[in-house]
Amino acid sequence: MKIAFLHLAPVPGEIPYNRSLVLRAVGVAESSGADWIITPELCICGYGFAADIGTEWILPQPDFWMTDLCRLAAQTRATLFLSHPERDSQTGRLHNSVFVIAANGTILGRHRKINVLPGSESWSSPGEDVTPILVDGTRVGVIICSDVCTPGIYKRLKMQGAQILISAASWGPGPYEPNGEWEQCTRDTGLPLLVCNRTGPDRTLSFVGAESVVVQEGRRILSFQSERSSVLTIEWDLESQTLIGGMDKAIGL
Repeated sequence: MKIAFLHLAPVPGEIPYNRSLVLRAVGVAESSGADWIITPELCICGYGFAADIGTEWILPQPDFWMTDLCRLAAQTRATLFLSHPERDSQTGRLHNSVFVIAANGTILGRHRKINVLPGSESWSSPGEDVTPILVDGTRVGVIICSDVCTPGIYKRLKMQGAQILISAASWGPGPYEPNGEWEQCTRDTGLPLLVCNRTGPDRTLSFVGAESVVVQEGRRILSFQSERSSVLTIEWDLESQTLIGGMDKAIGL
C-alpha cells in the first residue's frame, strides 16, 4: 500500500486558506495512489491560531466542512488521518484531535491529545482515552506530537494490540526539538512509528527544518524536510509492517 504524509505549512488563523491547502494536498496524494493520508497537527488552523482568531469557531465534529471531506474520502477511496480541533458536544471542552476517516467516508475513531502543553495549547483540554483504531484490518495507535513523551500512552496502545503507531506533529527544530523520543517509543513497543510533521513559519515559532519520519527498531529509516508544503509518499507492507525501499516520491505544492 501507499502512505502519504502531508508535510504542510499552514498559516495560523487562516482557516479558509489552510482548508484549501489540505484539500489540494489530499488531491495530490490521491493522484499518487495513496491508500492512507496523514496530516500534521493543527493543519486546519496553524499552531498559534488562538491568539489571532480565538476558539469560538471550533465546533463539535463532524461539522459541515468535515462532512464534505468525508464525502471526498469516499470518492478518493483513501483513509484520511485528519488533525482538526473539536468541541465536545456534551461538556463544551475543546480538544486537539485526530480523526480517522475511512475510505468509505465514515469516521472510524479519533484520538484527543493527552499531553497538552501550557501556554500555546492552553485552549485545549487533555484527552483521556487511548484505544487503537481498526483501519483496513490493522489496529492503528494514533498519538499527537508530545504524547510520545509519555511512555505510558504508547505502551497502553501496544497492550491493546496496536500494530503500528501514527503521529500527527507540529514539532520543529530548536531548543526543544525531538531528542530521541520517537526512537525510544519504537524500542519500548517494537512497533513502527510514522510521524507526519509540518513546515513553515507560525505565529511565534518556525517549523522550517522539521522532519516527517518513519522510525523502526530505535532508528529513523526515513526522514523528510521541506521549506514548502509537500506531499511525501512511501510504499508500506501492512503484513510485515515494514517500509518497502525508500521514499516513493515527494511533490511540492
